[in-house]
Parts: sequence; structure tokens; C-alpha cells
Amino acid sequence: MRLLSGSEKVARNPVHHPLFARCYARYSVRAETRLGLAGIRERMLAGLSGRVIEIGAGNGLNFSHYPGTVAEVVAIEPEPLLRKLALESALRCGVPVDVVPGAAEALPVKSEAFDAAVLSLVLCSVRDVARALGEVRRVVKPGGQVRFFEHGQGGGRVMRLTQRTLDRTVRPALAGGCHLARQPVAALREAGFVLGPQRQVVMPETGPTLPASYCTLGIAWRPDEPDAR
Repeated sequence: MRLLSGSEKVARNPVHHPLFARCYARYSVRAETRLGLAGIRERMLAGLSGRVIEIGAGNGLNFSHYPGTVAEVVAIEPEPLLRKLALESALRCGVPVDVVPGAAEALPVKSEAFDAAVLSLVLCSVRDVARALGEVRRVVKPGGQVRFFEHGQGGGRVMRLTQRTLDRTVRPALAGGCHLARQPVAALREAGFVLGPQRQVVMPETGPTLPASYCTLGIAWRPDEPDAR
């Protein structure tokens, strides 16, 4: 794998959220059953094959859901504690997973090297969404898939105002850079991906609706033509 020119800028500002990482690691495991996220992961990854790159793998909760038709997963995770947990998860899963450090905005892999990319609750926290999706488009082969499950802007006027207010104040600092009012589907479209089937999901399905509840599960494709950008 090769590092891209420009990745040095990202390296000077590494992702390091130790307190959030510890909290996320505990909460995310409980959410697999309590919020039904395990089933969401299963649907998101069903039918994938070939080489897959997962951006922002966290503690590796997707790994056990990759089907046996996947030849290899390259999992990018910048946060040290979460990456350590992902490495442990990789040892327990049924497909080969290579967990490596790296930033979404400067992926340390060759262009057009993957049949598919996976984005799972990551676009909320990347520093530059457009640049990150540009990198995803670069590394996925023409015609390749992007499987995504992302939360973002939703609800009525009051909820959206709440999301924007939290984004401007305490949310990113408390939640590892996470933003609530981003629009991941629109960002994928603007990055040049062709959008496929999508399903709106409110998490949790029963119980209070929170600013982070508004999610989309879907598929997008990189256009078949070579990337001229």
C-alpha cells in the first residue's frame, strides 16, 4: 500500500479521542442488540464480494457480518484505541481483515484497488466530507459499490435547529468529532456517486427520538467510466 501525497498534513493532526473511544467501545457493543444494529450491519454487507475497503472501522463490529464471498477487507481506523480493538475483532472473524491506520481524507491505498467500500457511521466525524468521498471514489473500481449506513440531518424544524446548535457547540468535542446535521446522501451525490436503493431508519426504532436518530441505509455506485477528476 502507498501513502498519498498530502497525507502528511493529516498526519500532523492525528485523530486521538481516548475518552470518547472508551465510551464508544462500551456503548456500541450494547447497541448491537439493544438498538438492533447487528441486523443493520448484516443487511448493509449482504452480497458483497471481492476486495472491500472499510472507512472508519471503529472497534470492528462490522467484521463478523462480512459474507464469505469477500476475499479481503482493508479496514482503515485512525483512532489508536479503536484500532487496537478492531485488530482484536479481526482475529475472530471469518474473512481476512487487515486493520491499518489512516485518515479518510488521505487513504493509504492504491487507486481503483477495491470492488466496494463500506461507510458505517463515519461521515458524521470526518474532518472534510467532500475530500473523504473523493478518496472513496478514487480507490473503488469503476462500477464498484459503496454500502453505507449513516446518520444525519432529520426531523422537523425544531429538531434540525437542535442538531445545528449542538454541532456548533458541544457535540463534536464530546463525541469524537461527530456532527448531527450533515447530509450524507446529498454528499455522496455531490461526490459523483450514483445512488441506489435507500432505506430511512430511525434509531432506536422504539423509544425517544434523539438528534442522532435519523439514519439512512443504502447503496451507491461509482460510475462505470474511469475517473477523470
